[in-house]
Amino acid sequence: MTVTPELTPAQRTEVELLARGKQEKSRTLRDLKLPETPEAAHALLLRLGVWTEAHTPYADRLQAALSPVALPVPAFPHEARLDLTHLPGFAIDDEGNRDPDDAVAVEALAGGLTRLWVHVADVSALVPPDSPLDQEARARGATLYLPDRTVGMLPDALVEQAGLGLHDVTPALSVSLDLDAEGNAEAVDVQLTRVRVQRLTYSQAQAQLDAGQEPFVTLARLARASRQLRESEGALSIDLPEVRVKADEHGASVTPLPKPEMRQVVQECMTLAGWGAAIFADDNEIPLPFATQDHPTREVRGDTLSAQWARRKTLARTRFQPSPGPHHGMGLDLYAQVTSPMRRYLDLVVHQQLRAFLAGGEPMPGKVMASHIAQAQLNADGTRQAERLSRRHHTLRFVAAQPDRVWDAVVVDRRGPQATLLIPDLAFDVPMSTPAAPGTALRVQLTDVNLPALSVRVRAV
Repeated sequence: MTVTPELTPAQRTEVELLARGKQEKSRTLRDLKLPETPEAAHALLLRLGVWTEAHTPYADRLQAALSPVALPVPAFPHEARLDLTHLPGFAIDDEGNRDPDDAVAVEALAGGLTRLWVHVADVSALVPPDSPLDQEARARGATLYLPDRTVGMLPDALVEQAGLGLHDVTPALSVSLDLDAEGNAEAVDVQLTRVRVQRLTYSQAQAQLDAGQEPFVTLARLARASRQLRESEGALSIDLPEVRVKADEHGASVTPLPKPEMRQVVQECMTLAGWGAAIFADDNEIPLPFATQDHPTREVRGDTLSAQWARRKTLARTRFQPSPGPHHGMGLDLYAQVTSPMRRYLDLVVHQQLRAFLAGGEPMPGKVMASHIAQAQLNADGTRQAERLSRRHHTLRFVAAQPDRVWDAVVVDRRGPQATLLIPDLAFDVPMSTPAAPGTALRVQLTDVNLPALSVRVRAV
């Protein structure tokens, strides 16, 4: 029988600090002959009732900011902009999205060309380099998306002011690509614009596509041609399950995300925007944090879950550098992330550099920008890891609430006697000892959830 000790307030504080990763040792745990680890401290706090199962310490441990940004937000400056309010634009996102920072529109041109417009919230008009807002965003690196809350990289007031589709007319930084029927770009441009945007969910946009409505039919045609062209240049397709994890004090839910074609269409348009912005910057000698990626380590054929899993493991990490280089995973000769400046700091740097050029100013020198890249990447890495661990924590809460449920699983990898199972309905991988080969379908139960250790026992049914 486990005896729950009585701790003084000071001892509880000491244990809580260790559980949150704020100190290396705990005299209290040592006195109780427990391991002096954050996981042991976490388990003790759960037993004492100081923390509930809803509490996740990972953002604290990884030093990700949990408080909202409270800095003031300036008004948009008065400046010349190309008026595109006559072109219907659409910001297409998951239901419940709160930071709409990109939208798409199309325009028919002579000679069978179609101009694809990708409008992006003009955040750099409000956040110039080295301003207090810029320094705060750099210190965070990215917006923190947790199952129970979202902590913005920038103030909510800025999102409300700059978000596309939140006002009748919105300033934007717009990337245009004049595309032929095969997906080749005859011309690219980047301009400061004024746009009129309607917000839609993916399911609403898919309904418009299914009904044969424009511009969704044209957008889908352009996206298919672009994807085919990139695949001919070696772009990799990875299709693994995705879920939405939501949580509060009372419980957690895990919902598989549907994948209508319009989701891939929007993703392809965003990829084209990054390619177009990179071409524009390279042509005009504008230093950007160009995204590059080495060749995959090996070729993996097939479309099974185990093949998709193996293919993802062949990808090298994306690197960001001040000069362009190929991004082999995308099948592009150069690329920059440009469509999420409200939630990714490196996208904001791209906007700051493009805006400086468009306004006749001086973009940041490559060395200065590189230091910003390094600082933001370090902070964003902590943010992404905190998200991953928090999602796993709340997924395990969801699992623990239904211990008798039987889950479909697929063996996606193995090392010796140990296999990795992927549970598609949870987008969740777990280790298991089994002789089953990759690709084998199993039915399993998940028991003995250990939240502090983020572990669960797997039993084949």
